[in-house]
Amino acid sequence: MNLFSKSPTFIRQLFCTISIQRLETINHHIRFSSQSSKAIDNNKQQSEYRFTLPTGNLSNEQRQFYEKNGFIVIRSLVKPESLDHFRKRFQDVCLGKVKVLGMTVMKDVAIAKSEFADGEKAITKIQDFTLDDELFKYCCLPDIVKYVENFTGPNIMAMHTMLINKPPDPGTQSSRHPLHQDLYYFPFRPVDRIVCAWTAMEKINRQNGCLVVLPGSHTGELKEHGYPDWKGGVNKMYHGIQQFDPNTKREHLEMETGDTVFFHPLLIHGSGTNRSPGFRKAISCHYADSACEYIEVENSVQDYISKEATAIFRKKTGIENARFEDVWKIKSRLVQGERINL
Repeated sequence: MNLFSKSPTFIRQLFCTISIQRLETINHHIRFSSQSSKAIDNNKQQSEYRFTLPTGNLSNEQRQFYEKNGFIVIRSLVKPESLDHFRKRFQDVCLGKVKVLGMTVMKDVAIAKSEFADGEKAITKIQDFTLDDELFKYCCLPDIVKYVENFTGPNIMAMHTMLINKPPDPGTQSSRHPLHQDLYYFPFRPVDRIVCAWTAMEKINRQNGCLVVLPGSHTGELKEHGYPDWKGGVNKMYHGIQQFDPNTKREHLEMETGDTVFFHPLLIHGSGTNRSPGFRKAISCHYADSACEYIEVENSVQDYISKEATAIFRKKTGIENARFEDVWKIKSRLVQGERINL
């Protein structure tokens, strides 16, 4: 009689132990296979997204739309009371009640020399309001920043800011903005970690000069820009793309108060003439991942704007050895997270 016949209890325990070990091995393989499949699915899903990140408020459907088109409009994102605050601040700047060192105040070329335009009617744009604590609040609005994270990640810099007061066109069509790519103005990369948030401060339509975009153009290259040959005059640094297919599909972005469009810096866009009797206001900020790095743009398609912007900066500040990147270092400001490179 062998050992097994003498110890039926031992046999049962042995078989139970072996069975349990086999089940654990099978379960391990099932779990490993399941985890591997999920990892493959996640990697596959992430490979579909080049221009957006999984953080932030964008749904997968919204991310897919942006990936394809290079822009996404979020309706009623900014509250009217916030826009009223920024409008009042803009009016105070126009009236001279507020003066912020380094902030740029601009006039349209058609009214720049007018003796009759004053106050809000004389100013068509203010730039670099990162230097003003009140207007900078726009850049830090939580409702906007949560979407910005989808493009930049958690470390966010405000790089370029504008409050645009597009004037009624006097017949010269100088109130329009030529088709262009914002990256043309920026000496920092990578391009896909930069985004603009552009908010309508009132109802904006084709009548008062809404934005026009070329969907999908963000997947192309940075094109050569320069001043367009317009008889009515062109505003300073309003460079436009020199050559493009005029038959390319365009989309006009008509927006209600508080609607905000987020768009890629390579997206070709511009705005039409304001044919309405009133001024058209919008406020915007270009954001970038603070880990972006400055690059040299000399002898590139950005050489023209680099020299022009740097010359203006040197004249304004008296810093004779200033470089193009210095123009951006002074006016950029941390919104959230850690300031790494910019």
